[in-house]
Amino acid sequence: MWPNPLHPAIVHFPVVLAVLLPLVVGGALWRIARGVAPRRAWVLPLLAAAALTASAWLAMQTGKAQEDRVETVVPGDVLHGHEEAAELLLALSGVVLLVTAVGLAGGAAGRAGRYVSLLGALAVLAAGTRAGHTGGQLVYAYGAASAYARTGAAVGGDAARAPAGSDHDDRRDADHH
Repeated sequence: MWPNPLHPAIVHFPVVLAVLLPLVVGGALWRIARGVAPRRAWVLPLLAAAALTASAWLAMQTGKAQEDRVETVVPGDVLHGHEEAAELLLALSGVVLLVTAVGLAGGAAGRAGRYVSLLGALAVLAAGTRAGHTGGQLVYAYGAASAYARTGAAVGGDAARAPAGSDHDDRRDADHH
């Protein structure tokens, strides 16, 4: 029932949330400027920041659990670069979560927390983009998925069984170009 490997299924959550967080924070700031009570408007950014931090932590855990297997096909420095990008994303998302929580306070502290949250959300977006990009490179440029690929007919159905250069292989290439 659970995907194997689990990491590729999990990593999309923090990446998507990193993209959405600046929009959610900006939307809440806009609602506050339009007269919505700050505490009421600020609940969604706090929940989004918490979900981002939790999903980034889970992505890190699943990545660590599958690291040994992927190291067999991916150069260590490339894998390490992705790991560092993910660690930065997790650290920044944790800091942004704390700052976003300050945004629930009243007065100047809450107002400052809300605006600093927007800046932090933009930093998280940059970190999420880097982590996603380096992860994509692992898969598409360095073949990380091949650490989990089955051989022979089990992968890809008929297309996997067709020898290179066969008619079936040519049709598949024509469909994708």
